[in-house]
Amino acid sequence: MGFELDRFKGTVDPDFKCNLCNKVLEEPLTTPCGHVFCAGCVLPWVVRRSSCPAQCQRISSAQELNLVLPLKNLILKLDIKCDNHARGCDAVVQLRHLAEHAETCGYAAAAAAAAAAAAAAAAATTKCRNRGCGEWLALRDVDAHMRDACDYRAAGTCEDGCGLTLTHRERRTRLEDEDGGGGGHCCVRSLKALSGALHGKVLRLDKELKKQSLRANAREKSLLAQLSAVHAELQVTALKYQRKFTEYSARIDALSRSLAFPVKVAKTQ
Repeated sequence: MGFELDRFKGTVDPDFKCNLCNKVLEEPLTTPCGHVFCAGCVLPWVVRRSSCPAQCQRISSAQELNLVLPLKNLILKLDIKCDNHARGCDAVVQLRHLAEHAETCGYAAAAAAAAAAAAAAAAATTKCRNRGCGEWLALRDVDAHMRDACDYRAAGTCEDGCGLTLTHRERRTRLEDEDGGGGGHCCVRSLKALSGALHGKVLRLDKELKKQSLRANAREKSLLAQLSAVHAELQVTALKYQRKFTEYSARIDALSRSLAFPVKVAKTQ
């Protein structure tokens, strides 16, 4: 599709320009009638229209187009700015070395990271956090929406006695109600709704507390059962060692008596 003219150092020869995109030729192809265009420009044209873009001759197939290798080599010797020039890279290299430079350019990684971050931010969505608003937005737009555009953002407090916070939607419908439209903010109705919501929250918390209490009781019973089992096992082990100790003590006493008897016999003799 060609290279932008302002990326090249100095004036570019008009013969190096594509007559379709008006940029410096990229992979120049020549038609049978001698006109030269970028491959990315002329191939789709020939496929769709079966003619030279200059409207001078019919071209039945893309196989009639030929690469102009000498012209391509001349263009590859032109000095061109880095692809990341707008991001701060001041390198100017021959066009033939542009791809090689792009692989090692220090600004390429930053550009790729910035593009990836922008794409991720654009793709990430979240729901507005204002109560009652169900709109989903791009992550980067949520704060502005909640602050400036959301119908459910705070618009002040009710001055008729309830002291509740009004949303922009409630304030607007309240004004319509005063004009006879109906459906605006009603202090009694709003307080009842708030009371019902708080009561529901209390019930949910009470239910959760009971659930946690049951879990704690079950855990306590399980721990007590484990402790009882360990205690019983320790008692059995202690009894085993007590029996062993008694048995060994009896053996020692018997051995002591058997050793003492020959000594007494010897003394009597």
